[in-house]
Amino acid sequence: MVNEDSVDGLILIDKPTGCTSHDVVNVVRRRFRLRKVGHCGTLDPEASGLLLLVLGKATKLSDHLMGDDKTYEGTFKLGQTTDSYDADGEITQTSPVPPLLLADLNKQAATFEGDQMQIPPMVSAVKVKGVPLHKLARKGLEVERRPRLIYIYRYEILNYEAPFGDFILSCSKGVYVRSVVHDMGQAIGCGAHLTRLHRTVSGPFTVEKATPLEVVKELSKEELKKRVLPAIALQKMLLNLP
Repeated sequence: MVNEDSVDGLILIDKPTGCTSHDVVNVVRRRFRLRKVGHCGTLDPEASGLLLLVLGKATKLSDHLMGDDKTYEGTFKLGQTTDSYDADGEITQTSPVPPLLLADLNKQAATFEGDQMQIPPMVSAVKVKGVPLHKLARKGLEVERRPRLIYIYRYEILNYEAPFGDFILSCSKGVYVRSVVHDMGQAIGCGAHLTRLHRTVSGPFTVEKATPLEVVKELSKEELKKRVLPAIALQKMLLNLP
């Protein structure tokens, strides 16, 4: 008989685009017949990169990991807004893009650094009266959303070739990067939406140490264990113990 809880710890997954964070949880749970599997910070279906999965007894530590700061790399497109603030949504407005230099964009991006109140997008998992906003959005409804305090450590546009720009953004938990892009487009006056997002860092963990999901699917249970940070070691790390 397989011991369902025989794997306790953290594994870093490099999530591909085209699947939800919950899909990744289900793949690992079913592939290795594990009862307890959870993720620490949702990635949108079309976002890729670092996803932290906690297994077995380590699921009790998920709240500590969810609160970690994160870093993303991505691409935006100026001149178009969408209802979801990313490329998956319906285009709601198209506007001409003004002549802009990289320095102009970085001057605007710098205004988003520090504390700010962010309104979550309608297409999100945030709940209003127990109902996820994305379910209301699919019905064509838009409701008032309560702004949330967030912190952006760094928002830098790395290069720009109109209408696309590549950026890096480091932030606190709970930040909707597509909302940052949308709000910057509004500030510039031509609109913008997110076209690519890749999470590279979550707390002390980096995507370079993560295992691609397609590789995980081919691992044996013993091979999986070799890639897992044991729950005890994870707890010591979180408590800064030697």
